[in-house]
Amino acid sequence: MNDSPEADVAPRELPPAAQRALAEAAERRAAAEAAAKQPRPREINGPKGPEPTRYGDWEFKGIASDF
Repeated sequence: MNDSPEADVAPRELPPAAQRALAEAAERRAAAEAAAKQPRPREINGPKGPEPTRYGDWEFKGIASDF
């Protein structure tokens, strides 16, 4: 037996605007997942080694600076 208060509440119908927003959000999520699976292009003339902004600060030759 489920004693939660949500168990007794009947599901309500969402307004059309909310339904459209949920559908658009699902499409954006699907597009983002598909884009994440694509290989990223290699950087040309970029810094060698690890990403210089990996900690939220810009790092160059061991010196970190905030912007």
